[in-house]
Amino acid sequence: MNGATSKMTEAENALLLAPEKAERCLKVAIQAAQAAGKIQMASFGQAVQVEFKNTSIDLVTAVDKECDAVIVDILSKGCPEALLLTEETFQEGQTVDLSNTWVVDPLDGTTNYAHGFPHFAVSIAYFYAGQPQIGVIYDPFKKELFYALRGRGAFLNDQAIFVSKNRAHTLNHALLATGFPYDIATSTVNNLRHFERIAPHCQGVRRPGAAALDLAYVACSRLDGFWELKLSIWDVAAGILLVEEAGGKVTSLTGGPVPYAERRIHLVGTNGNDLHDELETLLAQDV
Repeated sequence: MNGATSKMTEAENALLLAPEKAERCLKVAIQAAQAAGKIQMASFGQAVQVEFKNTSIDLVTAVDKECDAVIVDILSKGCPEALLLTEETFQEGQTVDLSNTWVVDPLDGTTNYAHGFPHFAVSIAYFYAGQPQIGVIYDPFKKELFYALRGRGAFLNDQAIFVSKNRAHTLNHALLATGFPYDIATSTVNNLRHFERIAPHCQGVRRPGAAALDLAYVACSRLDGFWELKLSIWDVAAGILLVEEAGGKVTSLTGGPVPYAERRIHLVGTNGNDLHDELETLLAQDV
């Protein structure tokens, strides 16, 4: 525990899960993530059945669906009182209820996975009263298990992790990551102008292709910041909690709270230094 609970307001503390429930749900989420990870590794590098969603670069594989089914089964049995919102079962136009809800991306980085590129993960978050309380991100290829409990810190393989506050204070010292939306070829809201504006001013921008891991890497100080447009709640919910519990900051591109209930989420997450304000200023110019 990193002492974060003592810094929270009385109102914030009132919204925390009871310790017993938090521990039970975390254990179940880890079990579900690792079960899905085993499925992913069993088929990784082999030919997998691929379907397309809205564009030719928006993929879903049979492994996504198999992982989704296993995760839903484990979460439903371990925490039957909670609702479930998963990428593979979400219907466009569906109302998002985050009062007591699991939010699941069974395979973040599907395009990487389908091409045999070893950068993908399972992402599971638990929401209570509209805020993520538990976040689990599991990278089965690297055997890295990230998790966070609101008010109790962030961890990688059971070791506490923290953002890079002492290393990168400003943009010119920062290593960043970003990504591009599936409609990059047809929409002008495609992050290209943001990238062009930011890239010359930092030490580098990476595009690994899995938003959940990008945020996890900010949390453990491998990256100093991350921004992206048009993400879905299942892409980012667990990662946002990791960054916040590791001492970082996550906001909308204009500095407001992350709009979890919106279908397309624009966000920036950093180590919380002046870097955050610099990125925010540059990103807000094209919002």
